[in-house]
Amino acid sequence: MTENQKLDHIAITVKSHKQLKKLLAENPKLEEIMRNAQNETEALIGVRNWILEYLKGRPDAYDFYKRKVQGREAFEKLSWQDYAAIRILDYIDNAGAEYEDPNLRGEVAISNPIKLIWLAANFGTGGAKPYFFEDMLYLFRQFSGTYDRTMPDKETLLEWMDRYTDGLDPRIVKLREENRDRIINILIDKMDSGEIKSNKYSFPAKVSREQKFLKMSEWWEDYRFHLSFAVRSPRLLNELLGNSLDPDTMKVLYEAEKAGIPFFVNPYYLSLLHVRVPYFAIGADLAIRYYVIYSQQLVDEFGHIVAWEKEDKVEPGKPNAAGWILPTHHSVHRRYPEVAILIPATMGRACGGLCTSCQRMYDFQRGNLNFNLEKLQPDESWDAQLGKIMEYWETDTQLRDILITGGDALMSSDSSMKKILDAVLDMAVRKKKNNESLPEGEKKAEIVRVRLGTRLPAYLPQRITPDLMEILADFKRRASEVGIKQFVIQTHFESPMEITPETKECIDRLISGGWIMTNQHVFTAASSRRGHTAKLRKVLNKVGVLPYYTFTVKGYRENHFNFATGARTVQEQIEEKVFGQINDEGMEEIRKFDETPEEVPEKITQLMRKYDIPFLAADRNVLNLPGVGKSLTYRVIGITRYGRRVIEFDHDPTRTHSPIIHQLGKVIIIESKSISEYLRQLDDMGEDIYEYDSIWGYSIGETEPRLSIYEYPEYSYTPTEKISNLEIA
Repeated sequence: MTENQKLDHIAITVKSHKQLKKLLAENPKLEEIMRNAQNETEALIGVRNWILEYLKGRPDAYDFYKRKVQGREAFEKLSWQDYAAIRILDYIDNAGAEYEDPNLRGEVAISNPIKLIWLAANFGTGGAKPYFFEDMLYLFRQFSGTYDRTMPDKETLLEWMDRYTDGLDPRIVKLREENRDRIINILIDKMDSGEIKSNKYSFPAKVSREQKFLKMSEWWEDYRFHLSFAVRSPRLLNELLGNSLDPDTMKVLYEAEKAGIPFFVNPYYLSLLHVRVPYFAIGADLAIRYYVIYSQQLVDEFGHIVAWEKEDKVEPGKPNAAGWILPTHHSVHRRYPEVAILIPATMGRACGGLCTSCQRMYDFQRGNLNFNLEKLQPDESWDAQLGKIMEYWETDTQLRDILITGGDALMSSDSSMKKILDAVLDMAVRKKKNNESLPEGEKKAEIVRVRLGTRLPAYLPQRITPDLMEILADFKRRASEVGIKQFVIQTHFESPMEITPETKECIDRLISGGWIMTNQHVFTAASSRRGHTAKLRKVLNKVGVLPYYTFTVKGYRENHFNFATGARTVQEQIEEKVFGQINDEGMEEIRKFDETPEEVPEKITQLMRKYDIPFLAADRNVLNLPGVGKSLTYRVIGITRYGRRVIEFDHDPTRTHSPIIHQLGKVIIIESKSISEYLRQLDDMGEDIYEYDSIWGYSIGETEPRLSIYEYPEYSYTPTEKISNLEIA
């Protein structure tokens, strides 16, 4: 007998019994089927016939269920009741399916909800938890029409948004100044006692306390100071936060240190966290606080974390999961034909801090990444490696978009950054020159877009110096002359509280240098609160940044704490982000933004006024699949006895993929927490969970189309359809 078969004989709890009683009382037809079924097969057939009778009267929904029609238009024809009917039938179609569950370290999870209801109704067994029955209650209420969806209006959304302040609020600025001064004074004491030593930063002999304070206030404007004095231990973290962390949190942090999880929080970013919680901003810093404070689940899983994105695991000489042959298995990542990611073998492998939900936590676990900044200095072989990478890109037939990231692209020194950009430019020129001798239809795709991936505008805005801007502006000018058309800084803001006066100043510099600013937001539990992401979009718009992606948290049990369910992602898209969307005419205006990047902030403001929208929703809600590509095209096809939903993702139909996706098929993900657990977590954050009531009904997602500004410019020629550097068995 397997472990799952043993669970079938486990009695359900009293709470589960009460929920089951309510489920059957509210659905007499379901109770009739369960009581009359002699076995689970009869129960499945009975429920299937019942639901099909409804769905066959809804031709559009029936065709969607049978996958005869797909896409955004078909999705938007579905009714609230259709969602439920399709989910019940998908549950039945996949009854008994077994899935390897990385959340349970590879144990097998089985989805068979109708069987679990039948076992519970007739024998009081099945081991299904209250979280499971709560989900079932809402599912059948949705199907019966007793659980409806009330769409929030614009005024309600604005009220939700107003709950969150931002880092530009003068009251918040004042609090951060207090935090800065406290941190400076503690660091002075540490230096005076010899506990902290620095070769670069030291006080002259016989200077007063006031002079030391003024000197360190000068250092505060130097990004290298913040890297040198970054917090690397729980004890110092708590001290710099005024010993405000509670004993339970400190216990987790000490366990994290013992487990080998690195700490790296620079003083500037630490100054953004509340020590004295203001009445007007209670809970406002949670989204950034949980980016610094590790969870118990992360500590427990460290050492057992598995790679999320399969194409990140590369063996030299072998294609990655997407089929791409790469010139190096350390410095180049690739998913799509048009895009290649460069991770420099320089300081660019590091970050300005460690995010608790980092997708690279697997690499920290393996020791591939660290915060030993000295060891991350470029070695002698980097020049040769860079040349090899450029040669690979020069001969690639489809590549047109280079994303330099890390780590963090702007962690590279000025000289390293210039060397990389010069190499990219020289490669682009050679590629363009080589095309002159090729006939129409055989010409290769030329480089039209260069992007820099960085979180430093949030983590360490002091890094955006005039010297760095001179390098970036000069590259933009020279690259524009040879036909590169799009220059993008892709940053990552998690909260409106991260947008400070220092951040605004660095963004102004980047925009004035001719770069478009876009943001990739990670949709964590704290940032998924009603109105939070909408407020982030608004404040980003205010400083001239276009939202680009809103990402569901990647990973398994290690990111359980930060994970927001797929249902909440779709709920946010349909009920909140919708108020920031504009018509096709407005889309055409956005498409021209990259022609005059320095005017983007004012143009965003003009668009918001013209269309009377509270923010410009230029982003797409997606998940980076643990296979190949990004998508929000999915259906909930199963649910475990613990109430965790099983989701079947299809690939984003709006963009070009590696041909390997035709072999990979659909991607299955078992969520790391149930909706019940997610709502209880929100309740712990002080949220009114009744405001999220419609969340239970969202079980189907569809990837949104990209804004035209994110599309590639057209070529004046027809490039080859041949794909190089690809090997698919």
